[in-house]
Amino acid sequence: MKKFFVTGAFFLLLSALLPFTSRAQFAIDPYSGLNDSEAVSAFKEYVSYLASAAFEGRKAGSEGEKEAAAYISSVLESFGVDVLSGSEGELFGIKQESGDTLTSRNVIGCIPGYDRELKNRYIVIAARLDNLGTSTVNVDGVPREKIYYGANGNASGLAMLMWLARSLYTNRVLLRRSIIIAAFGSSLNNEAGAWYFLNRSFPAADKIDAMINLDMLGTASNGFYAFTCSNPDMNAILAGVSSSLQPVTPKIVSLEPVQSCHRQFYEKEIPSVMFTTGMYPEYNTERDTPSVLEYEDMERETEYIYNFTLRLANGEKPQFRQKEAPRKTIFDDDVVSYYDCDYRPTFLGTSDPMGFMNKWVYVYLKYPEQAVARGIQGRVLVDFVIDEKGKVTDVEVARGVDPLLDAEALKVVKASPDWKPGKVKGKKVKCRLSIYVEFRLQKKTERNGLRLKTN
Repeated sequence: MKKFFVTGAFFLLLSALLPFTSRAQFAIDPYSGLNDSEAVSAFKEYVSYLASAAFEGRKAGSEGEKEAAAYISSVLESFGVDVLSGSEGELFGIKQESGDTLTSRNVIGCIPGYDRELKNRYIVIAARLDNLGTSTVNVDGVPREKIYYGANGNASGLAMLMWLARSLYTNRVLLRRSIIIAAFGSSLNNEAGAWYFLNRSFPAADKIDAMINLDMLGTASNGFYAFTCSNPDMNAILAGVSSSLQPVTPKIVSLEPVQSCHRQFYEKEIPSVMFTTGMYPEYNTERDTPSVLEYEDMERETEYIYNFTLRLANGEKPQFRQKEAPRKTIFDDDVVSYYDCDYRPTFLGTSDPMGFMNKWVYVYLKYPEQAVARGIQGRVLVDFVIDEKGKVTDVEVARGVDPLLDAEALKVVKASPDWKPGKVKGKKVKCRLSIYVEFRLQKKTERNGLRLKTN
């Protein structure tokens, strides 16, 4: 099969060749996208193509899944990404109960890092390729085929995966670790594609430092969530990114929103995070079409995930297991993780650490004049404990930038008013929280010089 990349003009021509019913269902107003950003225009093109009737729901092992894999491969290659899996994806077989073998496929791309040592370590960003396909139902005695288009499940994640690949490849000089871009086939069959990648296909699976899973990200009006299996290091990285200026931030949840490919990485003890906007009314129905998606919100989510990826690619390796022995019971002197509390500490009515940042830290933080004059900026990582009475204690700099900035960050956090303490099993406990206090300089004009950009 020849490699191809569908442009906007070619997509309109392709739509004209599709059956009339599919054209009518996904009719496009030629003027509706005039004000769209480049990312939003790309999302609409990717999703409309992947969720079209021609792909028949991308069922694992189907011709539609094969064509979707070829399309994604061609898009990645057009960006310059090194596609390791060939033009139609890497094949693998699944033995079925009937005795037949279902043939599915993965699309795997690589963006090499620049660091001499860390370029041989990897961050995997993945999205599931397949959906439910089709089914036949009887309506008034007449058989009718239903197509499960899967626009949000998971053409939305695939669209964001491709755009992230474009952005990361363009800015690859910023990446210390290498990035693996993966679209996993047969994901609805016990995450078979992810299992095959980790256990049969990828020779450096033991060098994967973290995994990002993109699944159902098109309905941000339902919320934007991050699920890490309560991994403290991943939660701390998320909190650090969220404490900086972002277009949107996810809510860290302890309950898994939906089963997906991250589970196979978790089984391999690889720290993982699933980004999702959660369940939606059209889930696993024929109504899951491109009209369901909120494309402008997808762009904001992608920017956050891009910044999170940079942090993973360039920072310390997150640990799957903490070095400390697991806590069996809670005693008065024990300190638990902020995210392990049944009821997390609250500051002025909110348990979101960003509430503390915005209502206290960034209100009273003063940029040291000497630091401004010397052009010093950066993010200070501050650890502190909220005790059983809600008082902030044991404040220390875990990762500093400069003594001037470190001292100011410590001063503001130490001066915090009392919190409402956290609880575990109904008992008030001490808990530890880490936050990034960001000092950022921005040129306003030559006359005004540098000023602090507020968050």
